[in-house]
Amino acid sequence: MSSNLDDAASLAAQLLARRWLPRNHPLMKRALIDAELWAELGRRLEGVGLRVVDNVYADQVAVALLRPAESAVFGEVGLNANNNLELPRDGVSLLVVLWSLIVLPKRQRQISRTDAAGDDQGEMFAKDKPVPAAASVSPSLSYRSLLADFGDQLGKKLRIDANLKLLERHGFIQRRGEDIAEGPLLDLLLDYDQLAPRILDGALADVLARATDPLAAPALAEIQAARQEPEEPSED
Repeated sequence: MSSNLDDAASLAAQLLARRWLPRNHPLMKRALIDAELWAELGRRLEGVGLRVVDNVYADQVAVALLRPAESAVFGEVGLNANNNLELPRDGVSLLVVLWSLIVLPKRQRQISRTDAAGDDQGEMFAKDKPVPAAASVSPSLSYRSLLADFGDQLGKKLRIDANLKLLERHGFIQRRGEDIAEGPLLDLLLDYDQLAPRILDGALADVLARATDPLAAPALAEIQAARQEPEEPSED
């Protein structure tokens, strides 16, 4: 048996060892445009109960358990828990708040093809531009603003600090001094299509409206204002 790994095996091994790979990793970059390599990577991972997690709005590609494998790994108790990372409830709440303050504005900029400053909003051909990389449009949050806006709801400074460390360890966020930035798994392991409507149309929208972060707050207000605008009647 050869000791050399083929490309699909190499990618699978690296994903298992590192948990995620950047989209611009040489082999991953090729797999994203090579349908045969991508399919083979999926087959290799499926053989051990895993699947590739990818979306065009994230800068990384990760792995997650297939549904049938979840019960085998976590058992019924794990599946009935509010999460399988053993995050405390206030840690899950903090994760959802951070996802809302970081991913919602980022995704809006990516969909509209605008930069972080919103300079391209008036361009006629903005939608023909490539989707901006997450790193170029993902806002960093002020830790002080987070503490001031949501400290009472999320357990105050001691609990928030402890939960931020957990979320950073799991790859959801990165700490940059006094700022909190998107981690490699934040926009991969939380389902945007399910979570965004529940947040924007639910009770959490009122909570997020209190945000004073200089980058996230205006972006969230703009998103909500756009959602409340009446749709123009279609022409016959």
